[in-house]
Amino acid sequence: MGVSDKIKGYSANVQQGAKNATHSLSHIILRLISGFFVGFVLALILQELFHLGTFMLVFLTVLFLSLIYTLLSRLTILQIIVFDVICVLAGALMRMYILVAPN
Repeated sequence: MGVSDKIKGYSANVQQGAKNATHSLSHIILRLISGFFVGFVLALILQELFHLGTFMLVFLTVLFLSLIYTLLSRLTILQIIVFDVICVLAGALMRMYILVAPN
């Protein structure tokens, strides 16, 4: 095996490693962002319902973030994006219901 073959093999390994690292990092970041927003919305709902303080808002946000983060761990990136779109549509539907509802 020549030097050029070794360099090609090494560069292919580096490229595959970078691709895997980028995929796993984007999966983690997407799960964190999704978990934060869903957790924050649920924590705000509970804070308004039960008149909780700021500490409970932070605690519930972290709690729901960790729950969503672990639930989304088995999903692919495309499935997480579909989950996010469904959550945004459900939020828009709730907003329209609140705006249309009488006083």
